[in-house]
Amino acid sequence: MTQKWTNPETLVLHAGYRSDSATNAVAVPIYQTTSYQFRDTEHAAALFGLKEFGNIYTRIMNPTCAVLEERVAALEGGVAALAVASGQAASLFAIQNICHAGDNVVSSTDLYGGTWNLFANTLTTMGIEVRFVDPADPENFRRATDARTRCYYAETLPNPKLHVFPIREVADIGRKLGVPLIMDNTACPILCRPFDHGAAVVVYSTTKYIGGHGNSIGGLVVDGGNFDWEGNAERFPMLNKPDPSYHGAVWTEAVKPLGPIAYIIKMRVTLLRDIGAPMSPFNAFLFIQGLETLPLRMRQHCANAGQVADFLAKHPKVSKVIFPTHMSGEMRRRADTYLKGGHGALVGFELSGGREAGRRLIDSLKMFYHVANIGDARSLAIHPATTTHSQLTPDDQLATGVSDGYVRLSVGIEHIDDILADLKQALVAA
Repeated sequence: MTQKWTNPETLVLHAGYRSDSATNAVAVPIYQTTSYQFRDTEHAAALFGLKEFGNIYTRIMNPTCAVLEERVAALEGGVAALAVASGQAASLFAIQNICHAGDNVVSSTDLYGGTWNLFANTLTTMGIEVRFVDPADPENFRRATDARTRCYYAETLPNPKLHVFPIREVADIGRKLGVPLIMDNTACPILCRPFDHGAAVVVYSTTKYIGGHGNSIGGLVVDGGNFDWEGNAERFPMLNKPDPSYHGAVWTEAVKPLGPIAYIIKMRVTLLRDIGAPMSPFNAFLFIQGLETLPLRMRQHCANAGQVADFLAKHPKVSKVIFPTHMSGEMRRRADTYLKGGHGALVGFELSGGREAGRRLIDSLKMFYHVANIGDARSLAIHPATTTHSQLTPDDQLATGVSDGYVRLSVGIEHIDDILADLKQALVAA
């Protein structure tokens, strides 16, 4: 396909695939296979030696996953992507790919609870230090950086704090220091393209809006191809020194003829090969189906969420609404700068009655589902202090934006009248 589309509505339907070469099938087939026949021993050696690209084993690559990877990379304006088993795996791989014991990461405090636990606890057992800083002041990232800092990490629209991250400001700081910015864009696909603002890597939990139907777990890492790994060789030895796990390959040199994809290729043929966290072909097929309607769904999600935020702001039992259009000053400026076409579908609010009021409201909802996920076509609700963020200390909960009375909604695409009616009746019990 030689035509280059730029509009997301077209990219999600046509990028990376036209029809199956063997059958002419228009829908992407599910290649439910572990292995692939090599033409001969020379072909096999060329594949394993990275002299030729092709399929070796589904733990490392799969044709169904490849379509999803190409499509999301095109949507984000990146050069390549890697599909993995979950959003957590995507976050871990994005860091492990360039960090080893003794290195550090500077991360925003405004994180999903599962990511906070991964960073604060699991990564430390691997000898990787995560330094949490408040993104309200982008200069905090510069202050926390030293010679062993390998990357910055943040969420575009942090769940559940919902303070849009200063992407350009922090990316610019990192570029001057030779530090790439990794952005988790899970909560606002279509609405934001972090590469346009200087980010080097984007990660997704495809479980959320990309899938959109709460039926599959998956993640993606997208390489922007815009960071000079070779020019910062001392900071990134894992990309610039011989890799003993792959016959001494120097990744920035080994894949240079193929384009600026050293970061994602190393991740595929070392981390994915060794740790074994691939996305299943069937899940990739379901994510492709979800991706096709993503632009349409995001419009409805955002429209409904805006009306829900306005409704809650007027309710006497609600002491605070956390949503970009209900913020002011620098937080509102960031939202308007980085989110285009909508302000997201997550709405947070605090109840005057605190933790017990939050529990009563959740238990009284009839249409909203009480689940730990976000991004479904259905409307979802949860009380983070007692669920998704319950393993954090009280201070860490507050740092991520969670108070006792905080309730998080993931507003779906149902009719707005039905969404508001369910909230009205549940608020009576709160």
